[in-house]
Amino acid sequence: MTFRNLFAAACLLMPLLASAHNIEKGQRLPPVGIADRGELILNNDEFSYKAWNSAQLAGKVRVVQHIAGRTSAKEKNATLVEAIKSAKLPHEVYQTTTIVNTDDAIPGSGMFVRSSLESNKKLYPWSQFIVDSNGVTRKAWGLEEESSAVVVLNKEGRVEWVKDGALTQEEVQQVVALLHKLLGQ
Repeated sequence: MTFRNLFAAACLLMPLLASAHNIEKGQRLPPVGIADRGELILNNDEFSYKAWNSAQLAGKVRVVQHIAGRTSAKEKNATLVEAIKSAKLPHEVYQTTTIVNTDDAIPGSGMFVRSSLESNKKLYPWSQFIVDSNGVTRKAWGLEEESSAVVVLNKEGRVEWVKDGALTQEEVQQVVALLHKLLGQ
């Protein structure tokens, strides 16, 4: 193979290498802090936001879902969300953390995205919802645009499982089984 052919092949593969996430199994998530918006708080039917950072993820087994602020991204892993709801995991030791990247939303839809999050917070007050207005999480974790990523963390906050993109039905079952195992169920 000539140098020119090798160079051409390398150039074709470069986007694939650049788009891969940098989340490693057995490690903590790359550090992220969100000061603009942040965690959605519901207190006495009033919504507010507080700064949030990924160091707060230790302490419970959790699924961290990073979603672009688009319906198409939300739908990519809707089957996992339904499976988690059906599993009825104990809120004292399990939490779902959903980070929504409103920087990666259809222009003008941010208000609707936040309204949807507020409705979900009312329905699932034990879940954690984070609004990332500047897309800092996607950039820090090397995630795809317009997508949905799922990360399973153990109670020490270390990565047990990760995928950027839509999960297959088999992967949904793997995640739920892993959650039960991590929770000792």
